[in-house]
Amino acid sequence: MRHLRLIFFLTLSALFGTLTGHAQELEARVVVNHQKIQGTNTSVFEQLETSLTEFLNERQWTNMQFQRNEKIRCNFNITINKYDESAHSIEAMLAVQSTRPVYNSSYTTTVFAIQDPDFNFSYQEFDELNFRADVIDNNLTATIAFYVYLIIGLDMETMGLNGGTEHLETALSIANNSQGLNTKGWKAFEDSKNRYAIINDLLDGGMKPFREMFYGYHRLGLDIMAENAERGRAAISEALTLLGQAHTDKPMSMLPQIFTEYKRDELVNIYAGKGTPRDKEALYEMLMSIDASQRPSWAKIKQ
Repeated sequence: MRHLRLIFFLTLSALFGTLTGHAQELEARVVVNHQKIQGTNTSVFEQLETSLTEFLNERQWTNMQFQRNEKIRCNFNITINKYDESAHSIEAMLAVQSTRPVYNSSYTTTVFAIQDPDFNFSYQEFDELNFRADVIDNNLTATIAFYVYLIIGLDMETMGLNGGTEHLETALSIANNSQGLNTKGWKAFEDSKNRYAIINDLLDGGMKPFREMFYGYHRLGLDIMAENAERGRAAISEALTLLGQAHTDKPMSMLPQIFTEYKRDELVNIYAGKGTPRDKEALYEMLMSIDASQRPSWAKIKQ
């Protein structure tokens, strides 16, 4: 909910100094890694990095007005795997991450992170980057815009229960309107972790507990810990029972595993040497059911 985010950041402004003026929603950093590409003019990749940085940071993505210190911090790291200079075609991997500050602390938490291995597109130096959600004809801007709305939506979800629905629905609309593109990442049943699968699962009624968990974990849990660590940890434990419920209700969804992948170290820090043995044992069993490959990390929770 918008008012919760405003209250949250107005408080931060009082603590760290108010920055005046309105700004776009994102504080995005773009890195284009082209080390794998040899014997070609690298200026095209440098221009791509510059153009995407401007596209992300200078565009108004929603009708909301953000103060400068409210901007959502995010990273878009692109690794170029193949480049056909004559066809202007690029095969790449995209790593996306967004964070937000935790109330009354200097700590920032990862809200979303993923690696997208199927980021393939055409780009010619000095191409103008345009985007319309209802007319999708460019996989570069469609993919970037998809993750923008996903990032904004999930950030809003941490501030209010189902607070990001409007922006998540825009991301779903982009996914649906990108079905005609002849590129991977958009097709239903193509991959359980692709763009379509992620946003479709998020808005599926069966994943309602996941979205409730997302709010409870961040707003009712993390944001309370500086004031009262035990109460915050108890709220996180309660929220994480919903993560287990989401996994049980929709076991084929990758959302619970994706969440535990980027929250792994944070979860260990919250519980290792702290909390009740009963809560820690239940959390360990639940996390093992989601991703047993992380057993060494989950075992630290029980210490």
